[in-house]
Amino acid sequence: MAKNQATSADAEAVLSPGGPMGVAVFDPAPRPDGLSGKRIAFLWDSMFRGDEMFPVLQEAISDRFEDVSFVGHEAFGSTFGGDEEAVLAALPGRLRELNVDAVVSGVGC
Repeated sequence: MAKNQATSADAEAVLSPGGPMGVAVFDPAPRPDGLSGKRIAFLWDSMFRGDEMFPVLQEAISDRFEDVSFVGHEAFGSTFGGDEEAVLAALPGRLRELNVDAVVSGVGC
């Protein structure tokens, strides 16, 4: 067999050019039926205009759905830099504590 010739065993091994997955894949949480009567939290990484965009989103959501309440990003801390590990570790408990039904996460660069 020539030096660069593939064998049948080689043909069964498939390698992805992107490499192996670094993060386990999981199913996302179910979406709420609608936003009426829900409590929505804003999360922000303090990078790109969340402080400008969240009020616009809040107004648009409030115009479309009845009895919606909001929790500002300030209630959680930045999801990037500094204390991000502590912020993210505390996030599930904090969302439960604040009775949050849905999250809008602003990520910028």
